[in-house]
Amino acid sequence: MNVATFLERRRYVETPSGRIAYVEMGEGPVVLFVHGVFLNGLLWRPVMEELAGEYRCIALDILCHGATETPADQDVSFAGNARMLEEFCAALGIARCHLVANDSGGGIAQIFAANHPARIESLVLTNCDVHDMWPPEAIKPTKQAIAELGFAAVAGDLAEDVEAAREVFAVGFEDVGALSPDEFKAYLRPLVASPARAELMTRFFASMNPADTVAAQDGLRKLTAPTLIAWGTGDVFFGLDCAQWLQDTIPGAGPVAEIPGAKLFFPRERPDEFVALLRRHWNGAASIPSAARG
Repeated sequence: MNVATFLERRRYVETPSGRIAYVEMGEGPVVLFVHGVFLNGLLWRPVMEELAGEYRCIALDILCHGATETPADQDVSFAGNARMLEEFCAALGIARCHLVANDSGGGIAQIFAANHPARIESLVLTNCDVHDMWPPEAIKPTKQAIAELGFAAVAGDLAEDVEAAREVFAVGFEDVGALSPDEFKAYLRPLVASPARAELMTRFFASMNPADTVAAQDGLRKLTAPTLIAWGTGDVFFGLDCAQWLQDTIPGAGPVAEIPGAKLFFPRERPDEFVALLRRHWNGAASIPSAARG
């Protein structure tokens, strides 16, 4: 499935937080995928394609991203996005799901899981924001520039200049050259589609606050849902110390699954390896009685 075909499958659901865009494929137990900053649900396309024969795969666009329509006065913080996830599940009638998240989506997923453990059949966290260990040093100059100049000024022509976008995104991929121009444009164009959209991204960065994830700690310490922590060891943003904190904190977590040399967005680059980990995790979770998961 190419980029255009994936995006043509988008559906929308109204929630109190906005009109949320999502792509759904397959039937079976629900897997809800949550992406991180600058991207959208397209990140999960290759993983969803591999799993759609066994699962109902749903990838949404978080607030301020992709085709999701976010009101100008909406809380777009990690905590606000976590509330949106609960509203999204309620709107689609999703009682429980396998929750899979990456990057800032992982921070959002932690808050959602901590506050709504009954929704969580299992949890999968890849390289992401953790507790008080973010924003990562590598993103702080960008965050500061956006605070001073606004997102539109910092993003510039990245949505149209694919080579410049490749250079910026190279830090998150092992082989950024493998991404097509259409994929870059699908990620970046919506972020600067209008002054209002660019302003939402300025607010998204301004709202980044580790207090949101720190507040989730107590809930995470009670989370018995089977939890896979899959971590790329080549990531310059979130090191293995973040993964270790999650393992030590979440009772349902097993040993960290390290992916040697993988960078931040490895689910996009190494879908076969990641899907193998997911299947092993879910097959193990299926053997745990529901009552034991809380």
